[in-house]
Amino acid sequence: MFVNKLDFTEIKRLIPHREPFLLIDELINIEKLNKATGIKQFTINEKFFDGHFPGHPVVPGVILIEMMAQTAAALIAFSLRDETFNKIVYLMNVENSKFRKPVFPNEKIMASVKALRSKGRVWRFEGESFNENGDTVCSSKWSAMIMDRNNE
Repeated sequence: MFVNKLDFTEIKRLIPHREPFLLIDELINIEKLNKATGIKQFTINEKFFDGHFPGHPVVPGVILIEMMAQTAAALIAFSLRDETFNKIVYLMNVENSKFRKPVFPNEKIMASVKALRSKGRVWRFEGESFNENGDTVCSSKWSAMIMDRNNE
């Protein structure tokens, strides 16, 4: 099934992240259990810019990885809504991450993620993030596990 777009409010219904650590403003191009694209406009008001780096603010690489992971979590939560109610998606590992271009304040980033496989509650993903010019800013592969919110 193809769904065009989920807004910020709908994303907050799917994943437990909240400001200032909710790193997707909207989810587009959703294909259940397969792929989706998360979009985030990084403004100068992001708290991490205060220390990374003063006088030369840059989005930390771990934030870009987290943005991709949140996009994947929202995709799976949307796809398996009944099964993931009162669940949380925990990141298990991150590998093959590459950072190609820095991301600065006021840049819009699109994180395209794809589910590679699932085995029980464990999912494997890959993703690439792009700026508005279509330049790749980072890429990665990671695994995540769906767990009960009480860690069972």
